[in-house]
Amino acid sequence: MFEITIQRSFTATHALRLSDGSREPIHSHDWQLKVTVGSDQLDSIDTVMDFHDLEAIVERVIQPFQNTDLGQVTPFAEGQLNPSAERLSQWLGTQIAGFLPNHTRLNHVEVEEAPGCTALYRP
Repeated sequence: MFEITIQRSFTATHALRLSDGSREPIHSHDWQLKVTVGSDQLDSIDTVMDFHDLEAIVERVIQPFQNTDLGQVTPFAEGQLNPSAERLSQWLGTQIAGFLPNHTRLNHVEVEEAPGCTALYRP
């Protein structure tokens, strides 16, 4: 199996809904993403896929979050999902997977909320 990984970042605020029904104070993060895509075979030019194509897919998916409050953006708006790093990694991964070439698969998305604090989603 072959894998490629790209890294991207965006800035956004969030405030988690806590188990007692309250919300934590809204705060900002420079969210760091690592997206890893794999394939059992290489394509016609001996790559999993072009890095630039993967970068464009990821940019397209994260663009609506850039400089926003995650709680105001689908899928987190109106209480749909809690805007945790775990749910963010899951949602980003699901969206990215839908744009990948047929011979590839999303292996995982890692979201770093703060240095040393990461959430990993594997489909």
